[in-house]
Amino acid sequence: MSDIGKKPGIQLYSKEYYAAGAIGGLIACGPTHSAVTPLDLVKCRRQVDSSLYTSNVQGWKTILRTKGDSIFTGVGATFVGYSFQGAGKYGFYEYFKKTYSDVVGKEYADKYKTGVYLAASASAEFIADIALCPFETIKVKTQTTIPPYATSVVDGWKKITAAEGIAGLYKGLTPLWFRQIPYTMVKFASFEKTVEQIYLYLGKPVSSYTPVQQTGVSFLGGYIAGIFCAIVSHPADVMVSKINSEKKPTESVGQAVSRIYSKIGFGGLWNGLPVRIAMIGTLTGFQWLIYDSFKVSIGLPTTGGH
Repeated sequence: MSDIGKKPGIQLYSKEYYAAGAIGGLIACGPTHSAVTPLDLVKCRRQVDSSLYTSNVQGWKTILRTKGDSIFTGVGATFVGYSFQGAGKYGFYEYFKKTYSDVVGKEYADKYKTGVYLAASASAEFIADIALCPFETIKVKTQTTIPPYATSVVDGWKKITAAEGIAGLYKGLTPLWFRQIPYTMVKFASFEKTVEQIYLYLGKPVSSYTPVQQTGVSFLGGYIAGIFCAIVSHPADVMVSKINSEKKPTESVGQAVSRIYSKIGFGGLWNGLPVRIAMIGTLTGFQWLIYDSFKVSIGLPTTGGH
C-alpha cells in the first residue's frame, strides 16, 4: 500500500474513514452531475421524444430561444440528488468492500476480489438510490416538460406530492435500481480492474508514484470505466426518463414499462447513447479524480491498484 495511507490522521476502515468516503463522494458527484446538466437535459428530452431536436447544438439553441426555459433546467434537483447519492455510494462502497472482504477471508477476497467489488458496489448503490430517487423524479419531470414542470426543487416536491403523494416521488425507484445498480457495479469493478492493469503495465508499485500521478491514473481508469457504464445502463436510463414523464397514475411500473416498450421498441432504448457515452465517460473520470484527490488531501490512499 502507498505510504500516503500511513500518514498520521484518519485510520483506515475507521468510522472517520467511511465518513471521509461519504464526504468525498458528495464532493465528487454533486458538482460534476450539475456541470453536465445541459447535456443531460437534451439527452432526457430526446429520450422522451427523439424528434424534438435534430442534434445537441440545435437543442441548446432552441432552449435558449424559448422563454421560461434554460439549458440548466433541473440543476437544483440534480445537485441535491446526486450529492446524497454520491455520499451513499462511495461511503457505503468503502464500508461494504471491507466488510465483505472480512466475511470471505483474505485468501478468497484476494482470489475473487472482482466479486467483492461487484457485491460491495451493488449494496452501496441500492441504499444510495433511495436517497436519490425523489430528486431524480423531480429532475426528469422538470426537464422533460416544456415549459419546465417546476421552478425549483421545493416547487417540484410540492407539485408531485400534491398530485400523487409521497409515492409519486418514488414511482421510478425500481427502474432507477435497474439503471444505477448495474451502472455502479461496472463503474467500481471496471475502475478497480482498469487501475490495476494500468499499474501492471507501468511496471512499478503504486507507492513509487507521486499523488498527482496516482490521481492521473484514477482519472484515466474512471474515464474508461465510464464508457462501459454508459453502455450497460443506457436502456434503463431511457426507461427511467420515459416512466417519470409518461407513467399514468392508474398504471403499475410493470404496466408502464410494457406500454412504453411496445411503443418505442428495442431500438428506442438506445436513443441518445453517443451523448451519454461522452457525458458519462467524462463525468466518471472527473468523479474518480475528485474523489481520490480528496482522499490524498486528507492523508488516505487512492482507490485501486494497492
